[in-house]
Amino acid sequence: MKREHSIIVTVAAVVVLAGLLSWGFIAGRGEAAAEAEREQDIKPAVQVTQNTLGPPTLTLSPALQREAHIELAQPQAAPYQNVVQAYGSVLELQSFADSGNALATASAQRATSEAKLAASRAAFERAQALYANDRNFSRAQLQAAEATFRSDEASLNATQVQARNASASAEQAWGPVLGRSLAANSTLAQELIRHSKVLIQVTLPPSLSPPDLHQQASIETPGGQRVQTDFISAAIRTDPRIQGASYFYTADAGSGVLPGMNVVALLPAGRPVAGLAIPASAIVWVQGSAWVYLRSGENAFTRREISTAEPQPSGGYIVPAAIGPGQSVPAATPSGPGIAQGLPPNVPLVVAGAQVLLSQEFSAQINLEED
Repeated sequence: MKREHSIIVTVAAVVVLAGLLSWGFIAGRGEAAAEAEREQDIKPAVQVTQNTLGPPTLTLSPALQREAHIELAQPQAAPYQNVVQAYGSVLELQSFADSGNALATASAQRATSEAKLAASRAAFERAQALYANDRNFSRAQLQAAEATFRSDEASLNATQVQARNASASAEQAWGPVLGRSLAANSTLAQELIRHSKVLIQVTLPPSLSPPDLHQQASIETPGGQRVQTDFISAAIRTDPRIQGASYFYTADAGSGVLPGMNVVALLPAGRPVAGLAIPASAIVWVQGSAWVYLRSGENAFTRREISTAEPQPSGGYIVPAAIGPGQSVPAATPSGPGIAQGLPPNVPLVVAGAQVLLSQEFSAQINLEED
Protein backbone atom coordinates (compact mmCIF):
# COMPACT_ATOMS: atom_id res chain seq x y z
CA MET A 1 0.00 0.00 0.00
CA LYS A 2 2.77 2.37 0.81
CA ARG A 3 4.39 1.62 -2.51
CA GLU A 4 1.17 2.25 -4.43
CA HIS A 5 0.61 5.47 -2.52
CA SER A 6 4.09 6.71 -3.38
CA ILE A 7 3.51 5.93 -7.07
CA ILE A 8 0.23 7.84 -7.04
CA VAL A 9 1.82 10.89 -5.36
CA THR A 10 4.70 10.86 -7.82
CA VAL A 11 2.39 10.64 -10.84
CA ALA A 12 0.24 13.48 -9.47
CA ALA A 13 3.31 15.65 -8.96
CA VAL A 14 4.49 14.96 -12.49
CA VAL A 15 1.06 15.82 -13.87
CA VAL A 16 0.93 19.08 -11.87
CA LEU A 17 4.45 20.03 -12.95
CA ALA A 18 3.65 19.29 -16.59
CA GLY A 19 0.53 21.40 -16.32
CA LEU A 20 2.45 24.30 -14.83
CA LEU A 21 5.08 24.08 -17.55
CA SER A 22 2.41 23.97 -20.26
CA TRP A 23 0.56 26.94 -18.77
CA GLY A 24 3.80 28.96 -18.50
CA PHE A 25 4.71 28.19 -22.08
CA ILE A 26 1.27 29.11 -23.37
CA ALA A 27 1.13 32.27 -21.26
CA GLY A 28 4.62 33.27 -22.35
CA ARG A 29 3.72 32.82 -26.00
CA GLY A 30 0.56 34.86 -25.49
CA GLU A 31 2.41 37.65 -23.75
CA ALA A 32 5.09 37.70 -26.46
CA ALA A 33 2.43 37.81 -29.14
CA ALA A 34 0.62 40.63 -27.36
CA GLU A 35 3.87 42.56 -26.90
CA ALA A 36 4.71 42.10 -30.58
CA GLU A 37 1.25 43.29 -31.54
CA ARG A 38 1.57 46.36 -29.31
CA GLU A 39 4.96 47.21 -30.76
CA GLN A 40 3.55 46.82 -34.23
CA ASP A 41 0.66 49.19 -33.47
CA ILE A 42 2.83 51.91 -31.88
CA LYS A 43 4.33 53.94 -34.72
CA PRO A 44 5.83 57.43 -34.50
CA ALA A 45 3.18 60.12 -35.04
CA VAL A 46 5.72 62.22 -37.00
CA GLN A 47 8.32 60.79 -39.32
CA VAL A 48 11.16 63.06 -40.45
CA THR A 49 13.05 62.34 -43.66
CA GLN A 50 16.26 64.32 -44.07
CA ASN A 51 16.92 66.08 -47.38
CA THR A 52 20.47 66.86 -48.42
CA LEU A 53 19.45 69.97 -50.39
CA GLY A 54 17.04 71.59 -47.96
CA PRO A 55 14.76 71.24 -44.95
CA PRO A 56 13.50 67.75 -44.06
CA THR A 57 10.17 66.27 -45.10
CA LEU A 58 7.64 65.70 -42.32
CA THR A 59 5.09 62.87 -42.54
CA LEU A 60 2.25 63.17 -40.04
CA SER A 61 -0.44 60.68 -39.25
CA PRO A 62 -3.94 61.84 -40.18
CA ALA A 63 -4.88 61.73 -36.48
CA LEU A 64 -2.08 64.12 -35.56
CA GLN A 65 -3.00 66.41 -38.43
CA ARG A 66 -6.53 66.64 -37.06
CA GLU A 67 -5.24 67.17 -33.53
CA ALA A 68 -2.92 69.98 -34.72
CA HIS A 69 -5.76 71.59 -36.72
CA ILE A 70 -3.65 71.56 -39.88
CA GLU A 71 -5.54 73.02 -42.82
CA LEU A 72 -4.55 73.12 -46.49
CA ALA A 73 -5.60 75.58 -49.18
CA GLN A 74 -4.70 76.38 -52.74
CA PRO A 75 -2.87 79.77 -52.88
CA GLN A 76 -4.72 82.40 -54.86
CA ALA A 77 -3.19 83.85 -58.02
CA ALA A 78 -1.96 87.46 -57.82
CA PRO A 79 0.40 89.57 -59.97
CA TYR A 80 3.94 89.72 -58.64
CA GLN A 81 6.01 92.84 -59.25
CA ASN A 82 9.73 92.26 -59.36
CA VAL A 83 11.82 94.95 -57.67
CA VAL A 84 15.43 96.02 -57.51
CA GLN A 85 17.04 97.33 -54.37
CA ALA A 86 18.79 100.68 -54.22
CA TYR A 87 20.30 102.81 -51.49
CA GLY A 88 18.41 105.77 -50.10
CA SER A 89 19.07 108.57 -47.66
CA VAL A 90 16.54 110.98 -46.16
CA LEU A 91 17.88 114.48 -46.76
CA GLU A 92 18.21 117.41 -44.41
CA LEU A 93 16.29 120.30 -46.00
CA GLN A 94 17.75 123.38 -44.31
CA SER A 95 19.55 124.37 -47.51
CA PHE A 96 16.30 123.71 -49.42
CA ALA A 97 14.52 126.16 -47.12
CA ASP A 98 17.40 128.63 -47.50
CA SER A 99 17.02 128.45 -51.28
CA GLY A 100 13.32 129.15 -50.85
CA ASN A 101 14.06 132.16 -48.64
CA ALA A 102 16.57 133.51 -51.18
CA LEU A 103 14.00 133.15 -53.96
CA ALA A 104 11.30 134.81 -51.86
CA THR A 105 13.59 137.72 -51.00
CA ALA A 106 14.63 138.18 -54.62
CA SER A 107 11.02 138.02 -55.73
CA ALA A 108 9.96 140.62 -53.15
CA GLN A 109 12.78 142.95 -54.15
CA ARG A 110 11.85 142.63 -57.79
CA ALA A 111 8.21 143.40 -57.03
CA THR A 112 9.25 146.46 -55.03
CA SER A 113 11.47 147.66 -57.85
CA GLU A 114 8.70 147.14 -60.38
CA ALA A 115 6.32 149.25 -58.27
CA LYS A 116 8.86 152.05 -57.81
CA LEU A 117 9.68 152.02 -61.50
CA ALA A 118 6.01 152.23 -62.44
CA ALA A 119 5.60 155.30 -60.21
CA SER A 120 8.78 157.06 -61.38
CA ARG A 121 7.99 156.33 -65.04
CA ALA A 122 4.58 157.98 -64.64
CA ALA A 123 6.18 160.98 -62.88
CA PHE A 124 8.80 161.32 -65.60
CA GLU A 125 6.22 161.12 -68.38
CA ARG A 126 4.09 163.80 -66.63
CA ALA A 127 7.16 166.01 -66.21
CA GLN A 128 7.93 165.71 -69.91
CA ALA A 129 4.41 166.72 -70.82
CA LEU A 130 4.40 169.72 -68.50
CA TYR A 131 7.82 170.91 -69.66
CA ALA A 132 6.85 170.56 -73.32
CA ASN A 133 3.72 172.66 -72.81
CA ASP A 134 5.67 175.35 -70.94
CA ARG A 135 3.52 175.03 -67.84
CA ASN A 136 5.96 176.55 -65.42
CA PHE A 137 7.88 173.25 -65.10
CA SER A 138 11.59 173.82 -64.99
CA ARG A 139 14.23 171.84 -66.77
CA ALA A 140 15.80 170.98 -63.42
CA GLN A 141 12.56 169.36 -62.25
CA LEU A 142 12.39 167.39 -65.49
CA GLN A 143 15.93 166.17 -65.04
CA ALA A 144 15.26 165.12 -61.44
CA ALA A 145 12.21 163.12 -62.51
CA GLU A 146 14.22 161.44 -65.24
CA ALA A 147 17.05 160.60 -62.82
CA THR A 148 14.62 158.95 -60.44
CA PHE A 149 13.10 157.00 -63.29
CA ARG A 150 16.48 155.83 -64.62
CA SER A 151 17.60 154.83 -61.10
CA ASP A 152 14.47 152.79 -60.53
CA GLU A 153 14.91 151.20 -63.94
CA ALA A 154 18.46 150.14 -63.05
CA SER A 155 17.32 148.83 -59.67
CA LEU A 156 14.69 146.70 -61.38
CA ASN A 157 17.26 145.25 -63.75
CA ALA A 158 19.47 144.38 -60.78
CA THR A 159 16.66 142.70 -58.84
CA GLN A 160 15.65 140.77 -61.95
CA VAL A 161 19.21 139.45 -62.27
CA GLN A 162 19.20 138.53 -58.58
CA ALA A 163 15.90 136.67 -59.00
CA ARG A 164 17.20 134.77 -62.03
CA ASN A 165 20.40 133.88 -60.19
CA ALA A 166 18.47 132.67 -57.14
CA SER A 167 16.28 130.54 -59.39
CA ALA A 168 19.31 129.14 -61.22
CA SER A 169 21.02 128.35 -57.91
CA ALA A 170 17.94 126.50 -56.69
CA GLU A 171 17.81 124.42 -59.90
CA GLN A 172 21.53 123.68 -59.71
CA ALA A 173 21.16 122.48 -56.13
CA TRP A 174 17.87 120.58 -56.44
CA GLY A 175 17.15 120.08 -60.12
CA PRO A 176 14.58 121.73 -62.39
CA VAL A 177 11.49 120.20 -60.81
CA LEU A 178 12.27 121.09 -57.19
CA GLY A 179 13.91 124.39 -58.19
CA ARG A 180 10.83 125.55 -60.08
CA SER A 181 8.66 124.34 -57.24
CA LEU A 182 10.58 126.65 -54.90
CA ALA A 183 10.36 129.54 -57.33
CA ALA A 184 6.60 129.13 -57.66
CA ASN A 185 6.18 128.36 -53.95
CA SER A 186 4.10 125.36 -55.01
CA THR A 187 2.38 122.82 -52.77
CA LEU A 188 5.34 120.43 -53.09
CA ALA A 189 7.83 123.07 -51.89
CA GLN A 190 5.57 124.09 -49.01
CA GLU A 191 5.10 120.46 -47.88
CA LEU A 192 8.85 119.87 -47.84
CA ILE A 193 9.65 123.12 -46.01
CA ARG A 194 6.88 122.52 -43.44
CA HIS A 195 8.15 118.93 -43.03
CA SER A 196 4.83 117.31 -43.85
CA LYS A 197 6.83 115.38 -46.46
CA VAL A 198 10.43 114.20 -46.48
CA LEU A 199 12.78 114.13 -49.44
CA ILE A 200 14.67 110.92 -50.19
CA GLN A 201 17.62 110.61 -52.55
CA VAL A 202 17.73 107.11 -54.03
CA THR A 203 20.95 105.99 -55.73
CA LEU A 204 21.29 102.82 -57.80
CA PRO A 205 24.46 100.75 -57.81
CA PRO A 206 26.49 101.53 -60.96
CA SER A 207 25.73 98.08 -62.42
CA LEU A 208 21.97 98.67 -62.53
CA SER A 209 20.05 100.40 -65.27
CA PRO A 210 17.24 102.78 -64.21
CA PRO A 211 13.96 100.98 -63.40
CA ASP A 212 10.50 102.24 -64.35
CA LEU A 213 10.54 105.41 -62.27
CA HIS A 214 6.86 106.20 -62.70
CA GLN A 215 5.61 103.04 -60.97
CA GLN A 216 4.87 103.01 -57.26
CA ALA A 217 8.03 102.51 -55.22
CA SER A 218 8.67 102.06 -51.51
CA ILE A 219 11.42 102.26 -48.95
CA GLU A 220 12.27 100.05 -45.99
CA THR A 221 13.45 101.78 -42.83
CA PRO A 222 16.16 100.38 -40.53
CA GLY A 223 13.35 99.10 -38.31
CA GLY A 224 11.84 97.09 -41.17
CA GLN A 225 8.88 99.42 -41.81
CA ARG A 226 7.66 99.72 -45.43
CA VAL A 227 6.74 103.25 -46.58
CA GLN A 228 5.27 104.19 -49.95
CA THR A 229 7.05 106.91 -51.93
CA ASP A 230 6.30 109.18 -54.88
CA PHE A 231 8.77 109.84 -57.68
CA ILE A 232 9.75 113.52 -58.13
CA SER A 233 12.64 113.77 -60.58
CA ALA A 234 16.16 112.73 -61.40
CA ALA A 235 18.64 114.14 -58.90
CA ILE A 236 21.08 116.84 -60.02
CA ARG A 237 24.03 114.95 -58.47
CA THR A 238 24.77 111.45 -57.23
CA ASP A 239 25.61 110.06 -53.82
CA PRO A 240 29.44 110.17 -53.73
CA ARG A 241 29.54 106.89 -51.76
CA ILE A 242 27.80 104.92 -54.51
CA GLN A 243 28.41 106.76 -57.81
CA GLY A 244 25.25 105.51 -59.53
CA ALA A 245 22.19 107.15 -61.11
CA SER A 246 20.29 109.10 -58.46
CA TYR A 247 16.62 110.12 -58.07
CA PHE A 248 14.40 112.12 -55.74
CA TYR A 249 11.34 110.63 -54.03
CA THR A 250 9.05 111.99 -51.33
CA ALA A 251 7.34 110.18 -48.46
CA ASP A 252 4.87 111.17 -45.77
CA ALA A 253 6.72 112.57 -42.75
CA GLY A 254 4.04 111.04 -40.52
CA SER A 255 5.36 107.59 -41.40
CA GLY A 256 8.25 108.05 -38.98
CA VAL A 257 10.93 108.49 -41.66
CA LEU A 258 13.40 111.08 -40.34
CA PRO A 259 16.11 113.19 -41.99
CA GLY A 260 19.46 111.50 -41.73
CA MET A 261 18.08 107.97 -42.02
CA ASN A 262 19.62 105.48 -44.42
CA VAL A 263 16.94 103.35 -46.05
CA VAL A 264 16.60 100.59 -48.64
CA ALA A 265 14.62 101.59 -51.72
CA LEU A 266 12.53 98.97 -53.53
CA LEU A 267 12.00 100.07 -57.11
CA PRO A 268 9.72 98.28 -59.61
CA ALA A 269 11.54 96.55 -62.46
CA GLY A 270 9.80 95.17 -65.52
CA ARG A 271 6.20 94.13 -65.90
CA PRO A 272 4.30 92.14 -63.27
CA VAL A 273 4.50 88.35 -63.62
CA ALA A 274 2.40 85.47 -62.31
CA GLY A 275 2.43 85.27 -58.54
CA LEU A 276 0.68 83.75 -55.53
CA ALA A 277 -0.89 85.43 -52.50
CA ILE A 278 0.47 83.87 -49.30
CA PRO A 279 -1.64 84.61 -46.19
CA ALA A 280 0.08 85.59 -42.96
CA SER A 281 -1.26 82.46 -41.21
CA ALA A 282 0.81 80.26 -43.54
CA ILE A 283 4.15 81.92 -42.75
CA VAL A 284 6.70 80.81 -40.17
CA TRP A 285 9.93 82.68 -39.47
CA VAL A 286 13.30 80.99 -39.18
CA GLN A 287 16.42 83.11 -38.55
CA GLY A 288 14.80 86.20 -40.05
CA SER A 289 13.55 84.48 -43.22
CA ALA A 290 9.94 83.67 -44.15
CA TRP A 291 8.98 80.05 -44.90
CA VAL A 292 5.83 78.10 -45.75
CA TYR A 293 4.96 74.41 -45.72
CA LEU A 294 3.81 72.78 -48.96
CA ARG A 295 2.24 69.35 -49.26
CA SER A 296 4.94 67.22 -50.88
CA GLY A 297 3.21 63.84 -50.74
CA GLU A 298 0.48 61.89 -48.99
CA ASN A 299 0.47 63.23 -45.42
CA ALA A 300 3.91 64.75 -46.13
CA PHE A 301 4.99 68.40 -45.87
CA THR A 302 8.17 70.26 -46.79
CA ARG A 303 9.26 73.76 -45.77
CA ARG A 304 10.06 76.30 -48.52
CA GLU A 305 11.51 79.81 -48.22
CA ILE A 306 9.54 82.67 -49.83
CA SER A 307 10.33 86.19 -50.97
CA THR A 308 9.27 89.11 -48.76
CA ALA A 309 9.84 91.77 -51.41
CA GLU A 310 6.13 92.45 -51.94
CA PRO A 311 4.08 92.57 -48.72
CA GLN A 312 0.30 92.70 -48.76
CA PRO A 313 -1.58 95.45 -46.89
CA SER A 314 -3.62 92.85 -45.03
CA GLY A 315 -0.56 90.78 -44.07
CA GLY A 316 1.30 88.05 -45.88
CA TYR A 317 3.18 88.43 -49.14
CA ILE A 318 2.86 88.15 -52.90
CA VAL A 319 5.49 85.68 -54.12
CA PRO A 320 6.51 84.65 -57.64
CA ALA A 321 4.92 81.54 -59.07
CA ALA A 322 7.07 78.87 -60.69
CA ILE A 323 6.73 79.16 -64.46
CA GLY A 324 7.88 75.65 -65.25
CA PRO A 325 9.94 72.76 -63.89
CA GLY A 326 13.18 74.14 -62.51
CA GLN A 327 12.35 77.65 -63.70
CA SER A 328 12.34 80.79 -61.65
CA VAL A 329 11.69 84.50 -61.89
CA PRO A 330 13.94 87.44 -60.94
CA ALA A 331 13.72 88.87 -57.46
CA ALA A 332 15.50 91.50 -55.42
CA THR A 333 18.90 91.06 -53.79
CA PRO A 334 21.00 93.68 -51.97
CA SER A 335 23.09 94.31 -55.09
CA GLY A 336 20.38 94.09 -57.70
CA PRO A 337 18.24 91.49 -59.47
CA GLY A 338 18.68 87.96 -58.21
CA ILE A 339 16.85 84.66 -58.56
CA ALA A 340 14.12 83.46 -56.20
CA GLN A 341 12.67 80.03 -56.86
CA GLY A 342 8.96 80.38 -57.46
CA LEU A 343 6.33 78.38 -55.61
CA PRO A 344 4.37 75.85 -57.66
CA PRO A 345 0.88 77.28 -58.24
CA ASN A 346 -1.05 74.00 -57.96
CA VAL A 347 0.42 72.58 -54.73
CA PRO A 348 -1.66 72.93 -51.54
CA LEU A 349 -0.27 75.21 -48.87
CA VAL A 350 -0.54 74.77 -45.10
CA VAL A 351 -2.60 77.81 -44.05
CA ALA A 352 -3.23 76.71 -40.44
CA GLY A 353 -0.97 74.70 -38.16
CA ALA A 354 2.30 75.68 -39.83
CA GLN A 355 3.85 76.59 -36.46
CA VAL A 356 3.05 73.09 -35.18
CA LEU A 357 4.91 71.59 -38.13
CA LEU A 358 7.89 73.82 -37.42
CA SER A 359 7.91 72.72 -33.77
CA GLN A 360 7.75 69.06 -34.79
CA GLU A 361 10.57 69.56 -37.27
CA PHE A 362 12.85 71.20 -34.70
CA SER A 363 11.96 68.60 -32.05
CA ALA A 364 12.98 65.84 -34.45
CA GLN A 365 16.26 67.62 -35.17
CA ILE A 366 17.02 67.88 -31.44
CA ASN A 367 16.26 64.18 -30.93
CA LEU A 368 18.59 63.24 -33.78
CA GLU A 369 21.39 65.33 -32.28
CA GLU A 370 20.90 63.73 -28.86
CA ASP A 371 21.00 60.23 -30.37
